[in-house]
Amino acid sequence: MAQVALPEVAVSAASPIQRGAAAPTSDAFLQGTLPIVTDQFATVTAVPNEEIRRSGAATLGDLLDGRPGITGSSFAPGASSRPIIRGLDVNRVRIQENGIGANGASDLGEDHFVPVDPLTTERIEVIRGPATLRFGSQAIGGVVETSNNRIPTGIPSRGISSEFRAGISSVDKGTDGAVLLDAGAGNVALHADAFGRSTDDYRIPGGRQLNSATRNNGQSLGGSYIFNDGFLGLAVTQNSALYRIPGTEGETNQTRIDARQTKLNAKGEWRAPSSAIDAIRFWGGSTSYKHNEIGLSNPADFASAAIQQTFLSKEHEGRVEVQLSPFDLRFASLTTALGVQASRQDLDAPSPNGIGLWDPNKTESIAGYLFNEFRFTSTTRMQLAGRIEHADLSGIGREFDGIGTLTAAPASLSYTPKSLSLGLIRNLPLDLVASLTAQYVERAPKPAELFSGGVHDATVTFDKGNTRLGIEAAQSLEAGLRRAQGPFRFEATVYYTRFKGFIYRRLTGNTCDEAGDCTAPAELNEAIYSQADATFRGAEFQSQRDLAPLGSGMFGVENQFDVVRATFSDGGNVPRIPPLRLGGGAYWRDANWLARVRLIHAFAQNNIAAAGETATPDYDDLRVELSYNWKAVKPRADQLSELTVGISGSNLLNRDIRNSVSYSKDQVQMPGANVRLFASVRY
Repeated sequence: MAQVALPEVAVSAASPIQRGAAAPTSDAFLQGTLPIVTDQFATVTAVPNEEIRRSGAATLGDLLDGRPGITGSSFAPGASSRPIIRGLDVNRVRIQENGIGANGASDLGEDHFVPVDPLTTERIEVIRGPATLRFGSQAIGGVVETSNNRIPTGIPSRGISSEFRAGISSVDKGTDGAVLLDAGAGNVALHADAFGRSTDDYRIPGGRQLNSATRNNGQSLGGSYIFNDGFLGLAVTQNSALYRIPGTEGETNQTRIDARQTKLNAKGEWRAPSSAIDAIRFWGGSTSYKHNEIGLSNPADFASAAIQQTFLSKEHEGRVEVQLSPFDLRFASLTTALGVQASRQDLDAPSPNGIGLWDPNKTESIAGYLFNEFRFTSTTRMQLAGRIEHADLSGIGREFDGIGTLTAAPASLSYTPKSLSLGLIRNLPLDLVASLTAQYVERAPKPAELFSGGVHDATVTFDKGNTRLGIEAAQSLEAGLRRAQGPFRFEATVYYTRFKGFIYRRLTGNTCDEAGDCTAPAELNEAIYSQADATFRGAEFQSQRDLAPLGSGMFGVENQFDVVRATFSDGGNVPRIPPLRLGGGAYWRDANWLARVRLIHAFAQNNIAAAGETATPDYDDLRVELSYNWKAVKPRADQLSELTVGISGSNLLNRDIRNSVSYSKDQVQMPGANVRLFASVRY
């Protein structure tokens, strides 16, 4: 067969309707410019490759924290720090890699790590709105899509390429590094990568945050068969983490988590198989995850370290999508994409010292979805999408009376969530783009919400699930105005979401012992999974203004703002909501250099839940960065093609920062002043 060298095109995951040329993605943005995505029906937060490299963040939550509408959960440096989107997290935010769920157990506990490391990530998109219906009803808040080349989609232009990334940080004596290799010839493309990072306890104003050291590493090997009209690829990835949990109990018991995940992913595409079908695409994944929570059985005896809790998860997921050829309706051109998705998850949480957080349980789901995009003119498009899903959950329901007597019984539950969305987007004069979306989205409860019944050390709670929970439904409306071209670039969004049967972990104000007896003062807060109607409303804004040429480059200013307010129907506050934030700064950039200084101010968060939550003071976070990027015009395979070096700083005022959405905010401070040096070399 003749050699095939398909172009390596980055396609936005935000749209199921993918035309021959890729939609604008994070790779299309010039260094230092505000990455505004204007061709999607709802706000998409894009993080370009070069911005990921400069950040040096160890987790997705840390990397995205500070962007309008997004906050990191920041439980522990090596833990999940899952992105919280517009006040919604865990069971309402899906994290995925190359179109398949990252899986693991990060949505089951705030101390669990996300098995996706920014060191090997090429770009990130935070997807909201109608496009989330492609991926599951558990994505009401949004989808964090991470992309890399672990499953190659084309032959490297030079046949072989390699990249080396490294960085050091001052606040935790941290070191990190990664190597990425790509090669291809004929019809075969290969990829391999490996990464590692290590940190000590990090510094805080006045000392160190004890028991906060981390170790992470991972490897991946993948390959694809490339043919004229598509590709078929497979990759195996392994992630390992050993990290400590700060906080009063974590420090006393030297708590640490030893985690390991093995993941097998497949992906393929067949373009133009017939006159009626533009493309057929599929994604598949199988994951095995395990972690042990280790601590001292006797705080006075360091030799008493033992496993206190184990989490086991096996997941399988597959999705097939067919995109039909455009059809002329006279008044519009119609493009349709339809898909089927199926998944299965088996969970267990055994403990050698007790009953564990839950017994073995299983979730099976199958769903179908449909996207219709109507192109009325070159400036106006509409999207109509729907999804129907059926989920079967089986496990052991646990109930406790007032003195902790446990009653356990098998439970088999079925739910059929249904979702609809309508979006409209229109190009306006002055390079403006306006969008309006309306959605009705339902989701089924997750196993932790149904079957929990035991000690949850991460949140210092005794969690009580509820097998009587029903479907959660959200009605939302979002309006946006964006401009990606010209000297003034901006994005403005307002949204309103009304939940019926919002599921949350309700703190009662009672305390329980490890047996579930909540009649006397104890160390664990009673937390019952409950439902109540709630309303979320908010706004986000970010902009960049090129002011004047300065030397060989351009000087400008930028600013940002975001706020979310969430209340229950009785007027009470939804717990763990981010505060109002306001930021701004200045930048200078040319073809190679980028200099930037920003100050983000988070206001005090006093809108807190009635029981078990404390107010959070305001803080300022000063961030500075200086980087140099050089790219060769037409390098040979044995020549250097790109070089990036730089220095960045965060919390340079060394403020006491406490994150209002973190369960451990009263015990754990965020890192103090930090300076990071980084470099990336590509051949």
